[in-house]
Amino acid sequence: MPLNILERHISKIVLLTLKDGRTLEGKLTGFDEYMNMILEDAEETRDEKVRRIGTVVLRGNNIVTIVPK
Repeated sequence: MPLNILERHISKIVLLTLKDGRTLEGKLTGFDEYMNMILEDAEETRDEKVRRIGTVVLRGNNIVTIVPK
């Protein structure tokens, strides 16, 4: 079921919260059955500081929440 939700949000903006407290926002361009994800045009927010990081590959086990925008 979660993979179906991700499938509907390909090419859309998602907001991810990671285990270490960072948040990432970017366009979801791919994922797999382990919820590893690829984000493009990603921005990282940590301690109210925003940093553009471009394309990023995330391991699914580091993701705490996924919020489609």
